[in-house]
Amino acid sequence: MSQPDQAAVSNRLLRAMSAEDYAGLAPHLVPIELPLGEKLIDINAPVSHLHFMEAGISSITTDGANGKVEVGMVGREGLVGASPVLLGTDRVPHDHFVQMAGEGLRIEAGALVAAMDASTTLRRLLLRYVQTEIVQVRQTAYINAIYSIEARLARWLLMCLDRVDGNELALKHEFLSMMLGVQRSGVTLALQALEGSGRIRGRRMRIVVLDREGLEEVSNGGYGAPEAEYARLIEGT
Repeated sequence: MSQPDQAAVSNRLLRAMSAEDYAGLAPHLVPIELPLGEKLIDINAPVSHLHFMEAGISSITTDGANGKVEVGMVGREGLVGASPVLLGTDRVPHDHFVQMAGEGLRIEAGALVAAMDASTTLRRLLLRYVQTEIVQVRQTAYINAIYSIEARLARWLLMCLDRVDGNELALKHEFLSMMLGVQRSGVTLALQALEGSGRIRGRRMRIVVLDREGLEEVSNGGYGAPEAEYARLIEGT
């Protein structure tokens, strides 16, 4: 099997690596399809493989008495399974599943840890990525605690938009309510408000973003901090 060329990959974390660090990982990267709903990591199960997302989105969710809620997301900027494996453990009390179908590059956990142990520059980059995940999770907790459903929805749509090509998102209302941890009726009202103001257009199981700047305005500052941290730590911008 031919190894994916660094210049040809879409994953921003892989592209940010030095040529030497990428060359050390390339023989272990296996291209795979990631269909909708595919479970990448089970709750409290050993993490045997990690996934550099090339296209699509993986959700990190937690289960409780009131159902499932999203606490993080990973797209082509990142690595599914990074936090537990890179921090020296092998499992996590959260689900990781494919929220939007796509593709990825799979790597065995042992191979990634060995490469990280052999390269201080790779270790630094990957641990910086873990920091960006932590910032995203903390920002999500803050937003979910005090912001309106409309603002939370606007932020979530922007985060999804960052991880796909174009301005169209394949989403169901039921899925949105689960991801945001609110009743479906609340999501429906928030979608209607965004559509009424001309920021989005709803289609059957799809949302088309018409006004990104308008969504950022509705998010009321909730969007942007994790994204800026990623740009600073990973891409040096």
